[in-house]
Amino acid sequence: MAEILLAVERLKKFFTQKRGFPNPETVTVRALDEISFTVNRGEAFGLVGESGCGKSTAGRCVLRLIEPDSGGVTYAGEDVLEAGKERLRLLRRKMQIVFQDPYASLNPRRMIGKALAEPMQVHGLGDSAEIDARVEALLAEVGLPPDARWRFPHEFSGGQRQRIGIARALTVSPELVVADEPVSALDVSIQSQILLLLRGLQDKHGLSYIFISHDLGVVRWFCQSIAVMYLGRIVETGPVPAIFDDPLHPYTRMLRESSPVPDPEVRVAPARIAGEVPSAVNPPAGCHFHTRCPHVMDKCRQAYPEWRMVGQGRGVACHLHGA
Repeated sequence: MAEILLAVERLKKFFTQKRGFPNPETVTVRALDEISFTVNRGEAFGLVGESGCGKSTAGRCVLRLIEPDSGGVTYAGEDVLEAGKERLRLLRRKMQIVFQDPYASLNPRRMIGKALAEPMQVHGLGDSAEIDARVEALLAEVGLPPDARWRFPHEFSGGQRQRIGIARALTVSPELVVADEPVSALDVSIQSQILLLLRGLQDKHGLSYIFISHDLGVVRWFCQSIAVMYLGRIVETGPVPAIFDDPLHPYTRMLRESSPVPDPEVRVAPARIAGEVPSAVNPPAGCHFHTRCPHVMDKCRQAYPEWRMVGQGRGVACHLHGA
């Protein structure tokens, strides 16, 4: 039986902001509305959904880069949200992040070698000579030459910068890496190289991933299980083959049918979904997807569907699969 490395339970995060002029009003953005999921050790777990659904906020809340309002995050049996400053510092050696934008995630005034050495110095992971050797080894592991340590971020391409971001995440030997849209800012040819690198590192180091993406083609190849998010809530979870072969939620089906199939012989009928994504400030009553759903019923407009487990590792929140 798979070992659960990370468990997220009813995680909630709302943001408040002022809107309007000249008399601004305070509104609440429901970024995460009590989401729950688990990540097994050695697994690549995907969080997918359209832009603005809360995927990146979820990844940052798990690491406490953003403090959640409520809920629970348990890593290897330890409560992350209750950890004090010193304990959290130690936990962050086990949980790291690769950011989406390789142009913004590196300090433009700092040489790459110093950027990679700093996490090891902060955590006391060796003397100067050991850290220097580790920096060279990390650069080689992500496919960069040794002299990259003496160069600045602007001297590298986008794909090379993302390799540096991956190397930085590995400096403290983590077990879990949150990969926040790690290939979305890259050319397609470079995307495949970065994905192969991440897969190779997973096999070599036994890494677990929370892989955040809106590209279902990438998720289908890279992940073993996924959770589908819509307007701050998870609407379906399950193993990748089952989700793609037989999606249960209409929104999951829409995402699947909107994803290109790289086979000219395969004919895919595009999903007919009307309307735009509602605002997270004022989501629709009942099921949030009912304003766009082709199978909408009266009860969809009145009550949010209960979460139901409908098979081995599969769960869905949809009235079509009610009791």
